[in-house]
Amino acid sequence: MSYYFAIIGTQDNPLFEYDFGTSKQGGDGMARFTEQARQLNQFIIHSSLDIVEEVQWTNGQMYLKLIDRFFTSYISCFLTASNIKFLLLHQPPTTTSSSSSAGLPPSSSSSALTSSSTSTLVQPSHSSSSSVLPSLSTLTGGSNASTTTLGGATRTSTSIAANPTSPQTEEAIRNFFAEVYENYVKAIMSPFYKTNMEIRSPVFRARVAAAGRKYL
Repeated sequence: MSYYFAIIGTQDNPLFEYDFGTSKQGGDGMARFTEQARQLNQFIIHSSLDIVEEVQWTNGQMYLKLIDRFFTSYISCFLTASNIKFLLLHQPPTTTSSSSSAGLPPSSSSSALTSSSTSTLVQPSHSSSSSVLPSLSTLTGGSNASTTTLGGATRTSTSIAANPTSPQTEEAIRNFFAEVYENYVKAIMSPFYKTNMEIRSPVFRARVAAAGRKYL
Protein backbone atom coordinates (compact mmCIF):
# COMPACT_ATOMS: atom_id res chain seq x y z
CA MET A 1 0.00 0.00 0.00
CA SER A 2 1.26 3.45 -0.94
CA TYR A 3 0.11 6.56 0.91
CA TYR A 4 0.01 10.27 0.15
CA PHE A 5 -0.81 12.47 3.14
CA ALA A 6 -1.73 16.15 2.83
CA ILE A 7 -2.90 18.88 5.19
CA ILE A 8 -5.19 21.43 3.55
CA GLY A 9 -5.83 24.85 5.09
CA THR A 10 -9.07 26.78 5.47
CA GLN A 11 -8.54 28.46 2.10
CA ASP A 12 -7.98 25.10 0.36
CA ASN A 13 -4.25 25.78 0.30
CA PRO A 14 -1.77 22.94 0.94
CA LEU A 15 0.08 23.23 4.24
CA PHE A 16 1.96 19.94 4.32
CA GLU A 17 2.43 16.85 2.15
CA TYR A 18 4.23 13.58 2.63
CA ASP A 19 4.16 10.26 0.79
CA PHE A 20 5.24 6.91 2.20
CA GLY A 21 4.61 3.18 1.90
CA THR A 22 3.35 0.52 4.24
CA SER A 23 5.62 -0.85 6.95
CA LYS A 24 3.38 -3.83 7.69
CA GLN A 25 3.98 -7.40 6.49
CA GLY A 26 7.61 -6.77 5.62
CA GLY A 27 7.04 -3.46 3.81
CA ASP A 28 10.00 -1.13 3.45
CA GLY A 29 8.01 2.07 4.02
CA MET A 30 8.66 3.38 0.50
CA ALA A 31 5.83 4.68 -1.69
CA ARG A 32 5.38 2.90 -5.02
CA PHE A 33 3.79 5.80 -6.90
CA THR A 34 4.95 6.44 -10.45
CA GLU A 35 6.11 9.93 -11.38
CA GLN A 36 2.83 10.57 -13.17
CA ALA A 37 0.84 9.30 -10.19
CA ARG A 38 2.74 11.58 -7.80
CA GLN A 39 1.62 14.60 -9.80
CA LEU A 40 -1.91 13.26 -10.14
CA ASN A 41 -2.26 12.66 -6.39
CA GLN A 42 -2.41 16.39 -5.70
CA PHE A 43 -5.32 16.81 -8.11
CA ILE A 44 -7.15 13.82 -6.64
CA ILE A 45 -6.79 15.17 -3.12
CA HIS A 46 -8.05 18.63 -4.03
CA SER A 47 -10.94 17.26 -6.08
CA SER A 48 -12.23 15.50 -2.95
CA LEU A 49 -12.55 18.77 -1.01
CA ASP A 50 -16.05 19.32 -2.40
CA ILE A 51 -17.13 15.99 -0.94
CA VAL A 52 -15.54 16.90 2.39
CA GLU A 53 -17.65 20.07 2.55
CA GLU A 54 -20.78 18.01 1.96
CA VAL A 55 -19.98 15.22 4.42
CA GLN A 56 -18.79 17.43 7.28
CA TRP A 57 -22.29 18.84 7.84
CA THR A 58 -23.96 15.43 7.97
CA ASN A 59 -21.39 13.34 9.83
CA GLY A 60 -20.68 15.30 12.99
CA GLN A 61 -17.40 13.46 13.61
CA MET A 62 -13.83 14.59 13.18
CA TYR A 63 -12.88 11.34 11.46
CA LEU A 64 -14.99 11.18 8.29
CA LYS A 65 -13.53 7.79 7.23
CA LEU A 66 -13.48 6.94 3.52
CA ILE A 67 -15.04 9.78 1.54
CA ASP A 68 -13.94 9.38 -2.08
CA ARG A 69 -12.43 7.01 -4.61
CA PHE A 70 -10.66 7.57 -7.91
CA PHE A 71 -10.02 4.26 -9.71
CA THR A 72 -7.65 2.43 -7.31
CA SER A 73 -6.98 5.46 -5.10
CA TYR A 74 -9.00 5.84 -1.90
CA ILE A 75 -9.23 9.06 0.13
CA SER A 76 -9.86 9.21 3.88
CA CYS A 77 -10.40 12.46 5.77
CA PHE A 78 -9.96 13.86 9.27
CA LEU A 79 -11.39 17.31 10.01
CA THR A 80 -10.09 19.51 12.82
CA ALA A 81 -12.16 21.96 14.85
CA SER A 82 -10.55 24.85 12.94
CA ASN A 83 -11.63 23.36 9.57
CA ILE A 84 -8.16 22.07 8.66
CA LYS A 85 -8.42 18.93 6.55
CA PHE A 86 -6.16 15.91 6.94
CA LEU A 87 -6.46 13.88 3.74
CA LEU A 88 -4.85 10.49 3.20
CA LEU A 89 -4.77 8.92 -0.25
CA HIS A 90 -4.04 5.21 -0.06
CA GLN A 91 -3.48 2.97 -3.05
CA PRO A 92 -3.34 -0.84 -2.69
CA PRO A 93 -0.79 -2.90 -4.62
CA THR A 94 -1.75 -4.12 -8.07
CA THR A 95 -2.78 -7.68 -8.91
CA THR A 96 0.57 -8.31 -10.55
CA SER A 97 2.48 -7.48 -7.42
CA SER A 98 0.06 -9.58 -5.39
CA SER A 99 0.59 -12.60 -7.59
CA SER A 100 4.35 -12.24 -7.61
CA SER A 101 4.42 -11.87 -3.82
CA ALA A 102 2.53 -15.13 -3.53
CA GLY A 103 5.56 -16.92 -4.98
CA LEU A 104 4.13 -17.72 -8.41
CA PRO A 105 6.28 -17.28 -11.54
CA PRO A 106 5.11 -14.38 -13.73
CA SER A 107 4.36 -16.64 -16.68
CA SER A 108 2.37 -19.21 -14.72
CA SER A 109 0.40 -16.62 -12.77
CA SER A 110 -0.54 -14.68 -15.89
CA SER A 111 -1.60 -17.83 -17.74
CA ALA A 112 -3.62 -18.98 -14.75
CA LEU A 113 -5.38 -15.64 -14.54
CA THR A 114 -6.04 -15.67 -18.28
CA SER A 115 -7.49 -19.16 -18.27
CA SER A 116 -9.57 -18.42 -15.19
CA SER A 117 -11.01 -15.20 -16.64
CA THR A 118 -11.64 -16.86 -20.02
CA SER A 119 -13.54 -19.72 -18.47
CA THR A 120 -15.63 -17.26 -16.50
CA LEU A 121 -16.54 -15.25 -19.60
CA VAL A 122 -17.54 -18.23 -21.76
CA GLN A 123 -19.47 -20.02 -19.03
CA PRO A 124 -23.15 -20.01 -20.01
CA SER A 125 -25.78 -18.65 -17.69
CA HIS A 126 -29.10 -20.46 -17.22
CA SER A 127 -30.57 -18.27 -14.50
CA SER A 128 -30.22 -14.58 -15.21
CA SER A 129 -27.77 -12.00 -16.52
CA SER A 130 -26.86 -11.02 -12.98
CA SER A 131 -24.83 -14.25 -12.63
CA VAL A 132 -22.57 -13.20 -15.52
CA LEU A 133 -22.09 -9.54 -14.66
CA PRO A 134 -20.14 -8.62 -11.52
CA SER A 135 -22.09 -7.07 -8.69
CA LEU A 136 -22.13 -3.31 -8.12
CA SER A 137 -20.35 -3.71 -4.79
CA THR A 138 -17.51 -5.54 -6.56
CA LEU A 139 -17.08 -2.74 -9.10
CA THR A 140 -17.21 0.05 -6.53
CA GLY A 141 -15.12 -1.69 -3.87
CA GLY A 142 -18.04 -1.80 -1.45
CA SER A 143 -17.00 -5.04 0.18
CA ASN A 144 -14.87 -5.06 3.32
CA ALA A 145 -12.44 -7.64 2.01
CA SER A 146 -10.34 -7.75 -1.12
CA THR A 147 -10.55 -10.97 -3.11
CA THR A 148 -7.69 -12.18 -5.30
CA THR A 149 -8.03 -15.08 -7.71
CA LEU A 150 -4.82 -16.99 -8.45
CA GLY A 151 -4.98 -20.14 -10.54
CA GLY A 152 -8.63 -20.72 -9.68
CA ALA A 153 -8.10 -20.32 -5.93
CA THR A 154 -9.88 -17.44 -4.22
CA ARG A 155 -8.16 -15.70 -1.32
CA THR A 156 -9.77 -12.99 0.79
CA SER A 157 -7.53 -10.48 2.55
CA THR A 158 -8.39 -8.09 5.36
CA SER A 159 -4.83 -6.95 6.04
CA ILE A 160 -3.99 -3.26 6.15
CA ALA A 161 -1.48 -3.53 3.32
CA ALA A 162 -3.92 -5.26 0.95
CA ASN A 163 -7.43 -3.94 1.55
CA PRO A 164 -8.11 -0.17 1.83
CA THR A 165 -11.77 -0.66 2.88
CA SER A 166 -11.44 -3.22 5.66
CA PRO A 167 -12.33 -2.29 9.28
CA GLN A 168 -8.71 -2.96 10.26
CA THR A 169 -7.52 -0.37 7.75
CA GLU A 170 -10.08 2.20 8.91
CA GLU A 171 -9.01 1.74 12.53
CA ALA A 172 -5.33 2.03 11.59
CA ILE A 173 -5.99 5.24 9.65
CA ARG A 174 -8.00 6.59 12.61
CA ASN A 175 -5.03 6.02 14.93
CA PHE A 176 -2.67 7.57 12.38
CA PHE A 177 -4.83 10.70 12.10
CA ALA A 178 -5.15 10.98 15.90
CA GLU A 179 -1.40 10.89 16.44
CA VAL A 180 -0.71 13.31 13.59
CA TYR A 181 -3.37 15.67 14.95
CA GLU A 182 -1.72 15.64 18.37
CA ASN A 183 1.62 16.57 16.81
CA TYR A 184 -0.07 19.16 14.58
CA VAL A 185 -1.50 20.94 17.61
CA LYS A 186 1.95 21.05 19.19
CA ALA A 187 3.43 22.44 15.96
CA ILE A 188 0.94 25.28 15.54
CA MET A 189 1.32 26.36 19.18
CA SER A 190 4.61 27.95 18.17
CA PRO A 191 4.43 31.76 18.55
CA PHE A 192 5.98 32.08 15.09
CA TYR A 193 3.21 30.14 13.35
CA LYS A 194 0.26 31.86 11.68
CA THR A 195 -2.96 30.37 10.36
CA ASN A 196 -2.70 28.73 6.92
CA MET A 197 1.08 28.93 6.99
CA GLU A 198 2.99 26.06 5.41
CA ILE A 199 4.42 23.61 7.95
CA ARG A 200 8.14 23.18 7.30
CA SER A 201 9.20 21.75 10.65
CA PRO A 202 11.50 18.72 10.18
CA VAL A 203 10.44 17.51 13.62
CA PHE A 204 6.78 17.42 12.56
CA ARG A 205 7.68 15.60 9.33
CA ALA A 206 9.66 13.02 11.30
CA ARG A 207 6.73 12.45 13.65
CA VAL A 208 4.34 11.99 10.72
CA ALA A 209 6.73 9.42 9.28
CA ALA A 210 6.91 7.68 12.66
CA ALA A 211 3.11 7.53 12.89
CA GLY A 212 2.97 6.03 9.40
CA ARG A 213 5.45 3.32 10.34
CA LYS A 214 3.59 2.63 13.57
CA TYR A 215 0.06 2.22 12.24
CA LEU A 216 0.21 1.83 8.45
